[in-house]
Amino acid sequence: MALRAARRLAFCSRQGRRLLPSPAPAPAPAPAPCNRKAVPAAAFLHSHATSFGYKQVREEEKSKLVGNVFSSVASSYDLMNDLMSVGLHRLWKDRLVSKLNPFPGMKHLDVAGGTGDVAFRVLERIKSVGHRAMQGTLTDTEEDTHIYVCDINPNMLNVGKKRAAERGYSGEHCLSWIQGDAEALSFEDGSMDGYTIAFGIRNVTHIEKALAEAYRVLKRGGRFLCLELSHVDVPVFKEIYDVYSFSVVPTMGELVAGDRQSYQYLVESIRRFPNQEKFAQMIQEAGFQRVEYENLVGGVVAIHSGLKL
Repeated sequence: MALRAARRLAFCSRQGRRLLPSPAPAPAPAPAPCNRKAVPAAAFLHSHATSFGYKQVREEEKSKLVGNVFSSVASSYDLMNDLMSVGLHRLWKDRLVSKLNPFPGMKHLDVAGGTGDVAFRVLERIKSVGHRAMQGTLTDTEEDTHIYVCDINPNMLNVGKKRAAERGYSGEHCLSWIQGDAEALSFEDGSMDGYTIAFGIRNVTHIEKALAEAYRVLKRGGRFLCLELSHVDVPVFKEIYDVYSFSVVPTMGELVAGDRQSYQYLVESIRRFPNQEKFAQMIQEAGFQRVEYENLVGGVVAIHSGLKL
């Protein structure tokens, strides 16, 4: 009964999918006056690249500061996710993977997925599909399956490898752990069938570079999916959520993880992240088509998706 209640809570405020129209060809721009201010998109990208929560930092310092956050919280990361979301992050990740619709033989890249939470779900879904289709017989197609977990932080990857061993996945030939940067991936062009990033794109320095890399490594027909903490759009709920975020979450981080500042950064970085519509536009501008998003729990989280066609 508790699980059913949690599922109802996780999706009770799910909104209908919002699909962005395909961009129409733009007319030739008029000459800009010499005293025109920077365009809003450029101003936002610069602001994100130089912000660490509400603090302004040098662009080249941001990745190091974010890295320090995740090195500090790596060992308690999954526990804190359970506590902060009352376990709902598990259902949100289930939803993400269900939208991905994994299949045997796919090449999949999960970025900022060091602890393996999403990758394990993808692998389990593929094994389930393969088992139902072939009644337990391993096929050549299933042997071609490969899931790459890419994370810039070695401490998060170590947590994931340990969890993989605990689940009996340490000998899986189809699961690889790669230390790498979302803004400069080491994978070949058009090499992946799917790309996921959960609670990670908010922390990159240049969102547009991470999106461009996602587009580059995907095959034609490949799907991009992003699960991210987003912006609540229900007025009364927003007030409650703000109190919870700024008062409860940092205190919880201090008591459980011994690190208040990292979780203060977390809630501030959520507020600095673009809202659902703006982020959807950024995905579209990276080249993706059929871009849409789905709000869960009134916008506490959103799942954005797009196709490379």
